[in-house]
Amino acid sequence: MKELNIEIYAHDSEVDVAHKINTMELHNWINHLTYIRKELSSLIHFYNAQPAQKRLEQESTSQRYEMKQVDNDVILVALQKFKISRDTIAECEDVHCDMTFIQEHEKCRRMYLFHIDKYRKLKDTFFKELQGKISQVAQPA
Repeated sequence: MKELNIEIYAHDSEVDVAHKINTMELHNWINHLTYIRKELSSLIHFYNAQPAQKRLEQESTSQRYEMKQVDNDVILVALQKFKISRDTIAECEDVHCDMTFIQEHEKCRRMYLFHIDKYRKLKDTFFKELQGKISQVAQPA
């Protein structure tokens, strides 16, 4: 993971500080979604590597991960496009321009947090199912 080094200086305006913090936050979101993409690929591979009978039983679970991966990719692309568009922040000459970027960042934040919440619930379901299977195996017949 590439480290982002953004310095906040005492002479920075409140808007400059907000933009710098938002840049760092956006960078972290992109890194997180990139990691989630790898994690989802591993989970999908895990389900697809099952024997044919198991795969049929777990097809809906695998499809949920595949759909979540599509969602993740859509959001990741949107955040990357927003990151590129932010290169023009330095050219903002009025408050309206700055506020447009800040409002767009807030929309991205809501989209990201909603996605993360849904992804965590999906992972919780996976771990509950896994724990149930482990418990079944551990119980004597």
